[in-house]
Amino acid sequence: MLRLVTAVPRTTAEDALRLGRRRFRAEQRLDMSALAADLGVNRVTLYRWFGSRDQYLAEVVWSLARRLLDSVEAEVDDTGAARVVAVVTGFVDGVIADAGMQRWLREEGEHAMRLLTRHETSFQPRLIAFVEALLAEEADAGRLDVPVDLHELAYVVVRLVESYTYLDLITGEQPRPGHVAPILRMLLRVDG
Repeated sequence: MLRLVTAVPRTTAEDALRLGRRRFRAEQRLDMSALAADLGVNRVTLYRWFGSRDQYLAEVVWSLARRLLDSVEAEVDDTGAARVVAVVTGFVDGVIADAGMQRWLREEGEHAMRLLTRHETSFQPRLIAFVEALLAEEADAGRLDVPVDLHELAYVVVRLVESYTYLDLITGEQPRPGHVAPILRMLLRVDG
């Protein structure tokens, strides 16, 4: 008699990212030992996939940020500088409203800021690249005319995003949705 053996799917790095996103959204700390146990792998495997807890955190947060950026961008009907302002403002507002992000900033603030603003984890460079692509798309279509290098402008926009997102850690003030919009409109020379 033949027995059919069903192959058990192997756990992958994408499974680890999915679990990390779920836990992050549920306002849970991302502990590598607990993650490994729940995934049925050992910690060495997680470290082989991501290099470090810091890199894993950056990957989880970037994947969430990218989903938010794509979602906001899909809802924006504006063009030109107004589109850039709407996408960036929607992103900042979404980050400020995200309970998982607020828990992380509250409990691991300095560490979180370091991970999200340092080049090594690649979070900030990817955010800059996203904003630069957004600026370039509008400039290439003739809907945005700014007299500066788009990469430099994207860097400044991301620094504004960071300033408003981490306001509590920088000045002690609570971040408020919508406060970045007037500054972005001025920077990008949006009328009204």
